[in-house]
Amino acid sequence: MKIYTKTGDGGETSLLGGERVAKDHPRVVACGDVDELNATLGEVHAPAPGTDLARLLLGVQRDLFAIGARLADPDRERASKRAKAAVPAARVRRLERAIDAREAKLPPLRAFVLPAGTPLATSLHRARAVCRRAERSIVRLSHEAEVDPRIGVYLNRLSDLLFVLARHENLRAGGDEELW
Repeated sequence: MKIYTKTGDGGETSLLGGERVAKDHPRVVACGDVDELNATLGEVHAPAPGTDLARLLLGVQRDLFAIGARLADPDRERASKRAKAAVPAARVRRLERAIDAREAKLPPLRAFVLPAGTPLATSLHRARAVCRRAERSIVRLSHEAEVDPRIGVYLNRLSDLLFVLARHENLRAGGDEELW
């Protein structure tokens, strides 16, 4: 199978099930934003494979593939039949446990934190911003189509996790947070 099909040359793409839509359709935009978030997380953990952070983010990347499959399936017929495309509440709880474990080691937050610090912390802040954009795209899509509400909850919690991870990284590296 060739990577290029030429079927998208006219500005359309296929969703799961074969429906053709414009590449700027809100469903495709949401899928693209989730894909960009996934690639951004790959950049974050690439320099440190095998670490706790890399393992955590690799699990998140798998979840984001599941979310992408659910978003690309407007009829909710195909992705729901694949166990790996599920987004169960347990995945959100896993993010919450990761937040709680790291936040317990951080000083209380009393001001806004600028997205600065170590290279890893700034990468995590960038990933958080991309996550928030993906979340907004999904909210926009939900205004015109049914979207599994667990997707929005997952991304909301993920952006919180990425913020806490960035703060945790700055503290771990001995750096001060830049407050506003």
